[in-house]
Amino acid sequence: MANKTSIGVMSSPSAVNGRQEVEQQNSPETGILELFDDVDECPDGGKEAWTVVFGAWCAMIPSMGLLNTVGVLQAWVWTHQLRDYTEFDIGWIFGLYAFFLYFTGAQVGPIFDAYDVRLLLIPGSVGIVAAIMLLSVCEEYYQFLLTFGVLGGLSASCQFTPAIATVGHWFSKRRALATGIACTAGGIGGIIFPLIILYAAPVIGYGWAIRIVGFICLIAGGLASWLLRKRLPHNKKAGALIDLKALKDTNYALTTLAVWLIEFSVFIPYTYISSYAIYQGVEPQHAFRLSALLNVGAIPGRALPGYVADRFGYFNVMCITSFTCATFIFALWLTSGASEAAITAFAVIFGFWSGAAISLTPVCIGQVCKTEDYGKRSGTTFSISSLAVLVSIPIAGAIINASGGAFTGLIVFAGASYMAAFLAFLLTRIVAAGRDWRTKF
Repeated sequence: MANKTSIGVMSSPSAVNGRQEVEQQNSPETGILELFDDVDECPDGGKEAWTVVFGAWCAMIPSMGLLNTVGVLQAWVWTHQLRDYTEFDIGWIFGLYAFFLYFTGAQVGPIFDAYDVRLLLIPGSVGIVAAIMLLSVCEEYYQFLLTFGVLGGLSASCQFTPAIATVGHWFSKRRALATGIACTAGGIGGIIFPLIILYAAPVIGYGWAIRIVGFICLIAGGLASWLLRKRLPHNKKAGALIDLKALKDTNYALTTLAVWLIEFSVFIPYTYISSYAIYQGVEPQHAFRLSALLNVGAIPGRALPGYVADRFGYFNVMCITSFTCATFIFALWLTSGASEAAITAFAVIFGFWSGAAISLTPVCIGQVCKTEDYGKRSGTTFSISSLAVLVSIPIAGAIINASGGAFTGLIVFAGASYMAAFLAFLLTRIVAAGRDWRTKF
């Protein structure tokens, strides 16, 4: 029977429930700990718990902040260092970053379970700062691919996955809200980093603008390493977190499909909004600023859905937000043309309504599985979804190339993808909880 407890971690089985784990109940095959509802309830608040949320917020400044800056970075390298390459080629750089961020969560999870969280956070912080510093001197395609795509993505996973999982140690009933608040860091980074590139690069050069971003990430990573700590005991019996046999569960399989589609869809507007504006003749500085404005909308868009979803149901909220995103892609972005006002309005509105795709997808997985199965099932879902974020940006770039540089095909593709995600969430909600919309699910 599906567990309807609020679950908000991506990969760690020991972080599944904010309750004391009972060592003697460990599964020898999976390392997933049996958790009991009557033992050591989650704090669900208090100074220590909210300090951990702030630590998770700091960890997501570099990892998710850079992911939300790909629109500016993609537009910059497309018009500067890699101007001789196609959108399809450049898309693989940023697709790799997102791929490794999600895919390696299944490998990072068992390490998080077994050891101190700093064993992941410190290497992740060092790695992502190194990737940014190297990015500042990249000139060749392979250099961008290896530094930002591979090193940056792997390092980001060592920050993002433990951040989400640690919040799960301290929150249960308010987990979606706490996770959403932590995820607003991605929006903050997605505002600050593009503005630094936008306004500092013309004055001190692109290289030093990127290095300033690196120094900010260094400070944020240091704070995260200091503030984040686990509440539950180490579990050194945890194993790999991929279980494809779980897809035999209809509710879980449909949820995985819905998450795959939403992850496939969400990064297309994030990545190409600035390039679209440049194509339409918007001044480059204003076009780069759109990425920051999109993230202005994303900040409340990640926190508020968590608050609402804790009260009205995670799938209910995901159905509403995904349908609204598809509607605005077709109704506003597709019809915006060269109107800078319309493009700007779309960026802010889409940023708000797309926020749930980041903050609520981990919680939806926990809605359709047992608590003791959550570790493997979340790892499986996000490993599969990593393929979506790997290919979506290059495919979108290929559509632009096939259209002779026009963006109409890309926009229709993005809207259709979002509509497919809405239908998948709707189908999962109906199959798992029925047609009564008064049901909290």
